[in-house]
Amino acid sequence: MKSTPAFFSSLRADRGGQIFLAILAVVALLVPLLNLMVPEANPLHLSTYTVTLLGKYLCFALLALAMDLVWGYCGILSLGHGAFFALGGYAMGMYLMRQIGDRGVYGNAQLPDFMVFLNWKELPWYWQGFDQFWFAMLMVMLVPGLLAFAFGWFAFRSRVTGVYLSIITQALTFALLLAFFRNEMGFGGNNGLTDFKDLLGYNLQSDGMRSALFFASALALALGYLVCRYIVNSKLGRVVTAVRDAESRARFVGYQVEHYKLWIFTFSAVLAGIAGALYVPQVGIINPGEFSPLNSIELVVWVAVGGRATLYGAVAGAVLVNYGKTYLTAALPDVWLFALGGLFVVVTLFLPHGIAGLLAQLRSRKKTLQPAESSP
Repeated sequence: MKSTPAFFSSLRADRGGQIFLAILAVVALLVPLLNLMVPEANPLHLSTYTVTLLGKYLCFALLALAMDLVWGYCGILSLGHGAFFALGGYAMGMYLMRQIGDRGVYGNAQLPDFMVFLNWKELPWYWQGFDQFWFAMLMVMLVPGLLAFAFGWFAFRSRVTGVYLSIITQALTFALLLAFFRNEMGFGGNNGLTDFKDLLGYNLQSDGMRSALFFASALALALGYLVCRYIVNSKLGRVVTAVRDAESRARFVGYQVEHYKLWIFTFSAVLAGIAGALYVPQVGIINPGEFSPLNSIELVVWVAVGGRATLYGAVAGAVLVNYGKTYLTAALPDVWLFALGGLFVVVTLFLPHGIAGLLAQLRSRKKTLQPAESSP
């Protein structure tokens, strides 16, 4: 890996990343202040609903960051990253369900309401430990990471690539969708996990907790970006990029291509799991719908719109597309899917490098024109 001074020098050269981190820092501080400190009658006040919505966008941005790392820099088009996001969300949801205790509808201190309704007599073994926050956070990272490691171990060693790998990842998330819909799985069936009360002893519905979750999401996004930037600027990142551009040549010169792809794929899944864990307490529910293959396809659209292999472009794409989704599903609900499909077609044909690529081209053209304009 590069030394720390070399990393900071490369970060200083990353102008887009600097702008992104600066904007994120301002937003992370300003949004909670406008919600908690500004009176509701003031036009500058931000409602708790808006804070929650923005926090959800930040979770999606972290998920897009994970996708850009594995697709933009390693060339692995995963159509199943929504599964890792959902697994992290379920791990957090299990912790939140255990915190309800005897405040549920049936007043059972040990079993969640859906288990009492289904006449379960005891808590399943895989729910043990989720009454502890540290254990739940460990599972948030461990479960998606282990699934990605096991899947990648077999897929990459078998040299499954391209569209075949994309189809298999989509089959993975669809299989999990069907499994989690079953009541016998012990995760709430099609209703999922909901009716959460508190987190670490604090009321989830309070304005302070909503702002704290928003700030935690912003902090996780900033740290995720810095770690991803460190990886792509390191020797590991250069090898991974070489694998993306010429996998056969990288294998020929002696690199264990499967190991590099497996490492990036697993780390990306862990990031997606963390995003899912931050998402669930803000939206208040997690159900099998999060495993839907459509969610993973939308994730690819976010990254494509923002710009592959830029990291900050993926973040921008996630925020912009989800803002458009929020607006259109309220104003023109029948138009959203057509707009999403049309957006992907337009980006593929006219903006192959996304918004970030377009901005880079405009800056390059401006620098080229400046010397010509200044010459006599």
